[in-house]
Amino acid sequence: MIRDPRSGCPIATTLDIVGDRWTLVVLRDLLVGKKRFSEFLASPEEIATNVLTDRLALLEEAGLVTKTPYQLRPKRYEFSLTKKGEALLPTLQAMCRWANRFIPGTWTPPESFMRRKVK
Repeated sequence: MIRDPRSGCPIATTLDIVGDRWTLVVLRDLLVGKKRFSEFLASPEEIATNVLTDRLALLEEAGLVTKTPYQLRPKRYEFSLTKKGEALLPTLQAMCRWANRFIPGTWTPPESFMRRKVK
């Protein structure tokens, strides 16, 4: 479920979930295989732990991510995309193509990411 959608507009409601500066980066990391909190923290964007915790909770609440414990003491989780989360792959690929075309200096994503298809 979405936290307080501002309207029924599909763009606005999507942005209510993924429209901040961190959520799409977390989704990108999930799409390239990161699963654990420490792996997300190692990304070059240097997300703060409290922000990462909040974004993972938001993604779980929205049904885009599930978490599974991999360690009980202390309790630690692995995160994975649901089908709903995985369905955002073409959107992120399109954003990469757009940025590479119009924003000089952007990284070229790995071919494995760009050729990947939704499961």
